[in-house]
Amino acid sequence: MNQQATEFAAFVGIDWADTQHAVGLLPASPEAGLARYEPYDLPQRSEEIEAWAAELRARFGGRPVAVCLEQSRGALIYALMKYDFLVLFPINPKQLARYREALVPSGAKDDPTDARRLTEFVASYHARLRPWHPDDATTRAIRLLVEGRRKLVDLRTALGNQLQQHLKEYFPLALELAGAHPYDAWFLRLLGKFPTLKDLQRAAPQTLQRMLPRKRRASDDPPADPRIAVIRAAQPLVTDSAVILAGKLAVQSLVAQLVQLNQGVAQYDRELAQLMAEHPDAALFQLPGARAAMAPRLLAAFGTDRDRFASARDIQQLSGIAPVTIRSGKSLAVRRRRACPKFLRQTFHEFAQHSLKRSRWALAYYRLLRAKGKGRHAAFRALAFKWIRILFRCWQNRTPYDESLYLQRLETTHSPILEYLTPQSSILA
Repeated sequence: MNQQATEFAAFVGIDWADTQHAVGLLPASPEAGLARYEPYDLPQRSEEIEAWAAELRARFGGRPVAVCLEQSRGALIYALMKYDFLVLFPINPKQLARYREALVPSGAKDDPTDARRLTEFVASYHARLRPWHPDDATTRAIRLLVEGRRKLVDLRTALGNQLQQHLKEYFPLALELAGAHPYDAWFLRLLGKFPTLKDLQRAAPQTLQRMLPRKRRASDDPPADPRIAVIRAAQPLVTDSAVILAGKLAVQSLVAQLVQLNQGVAQYDRELAQLMAEHPDAALFQLPGARAAMAPRLLAAFGTDRDRFASARDIQQLSGIAPVTIRSGKSLAVRRRRACPKFLRQTFHEFAQHSLKRSRWALAYYRLLRAKGKGRHAAFRALAFKWIRILFRCWQNRTPYDESLYLQRLETTHSPILEYLTPQSSILA
């Protein structure tokens, strides 16, 4: 629906809450004016929302009604999605805050007043706002799953850090045995069975040989695992039974939680793999460095509505990858954009970092930026900025990315990136 050509029968502002929302309604008829503004409360119950929507539909003959709220996802907007005559305008809370400050410099705020401000805002500026059009069910599921997966990963990292801290205090040998991550399945099994040094030293060599991950050995290495000898000869860091008992119980609790989180992340991965196999745009995001976890995040970032973004710059600005210019008088500053969806910015930032391992031009461009004095994360953002332009074109044209074509373009334009290119074999090593 094109909001420029839509004639709305009414404008609604909703200041949402967990249990009861403050709502404002303003009919669009000229004779109504602000004097006809109608405030009321709407409980967050399915039957109440259904009755409210039915009343609006009947009152305005099914004509479009603009609804403005500070929520792009959540229980309320999910409930309103199913009503085709409601045109949703989610706005950033900062937009309302700035609008409120312009009208009420004192900073006074309450829910009914915010509902009125939202109503006035959408009534006055709906032609300049972009209505929200939900993606198809598969894309929405991918978006929700990648965000849910990330929360589990972040929680797993936090608990893994706690596990490491406890082990440092009473069982540091375990950290010497651990691999790259303290939440690896084999390490959790080992700690679950042997949570203290004393328990580990009592284990039979065959048990340890079976539970420790195998390491590559040269042909002239002895057949016995040297780690077992290290375990046998280890001296305890502490002998205080109180410290050991407290550490043991904490580690056992954390191990149980980390095992559950590993299972949860694996379940998310299986569901995402199935959804990606069904999605028609999945091939567009099989990019250098975008593997099973990153490709769904990139797909969710773009969605399926090709009219959602007019240009790559829209995505660069929305995601916070594009910097913001602050100009006043003779002063000029270019700074990192902070007002943005953090998960979206993190997605492009992390993808740019991952692409260094699989894309020759990406690594070359990163080296070029570093040679010019840019910091590490600034270089990642600049690389992400470049990737978004490429991805936008591929997404708009429904054409999968081809690294060789982009390298040919760099040669045609005599790009300075070419000076920093490395052989393909060194990238994949």
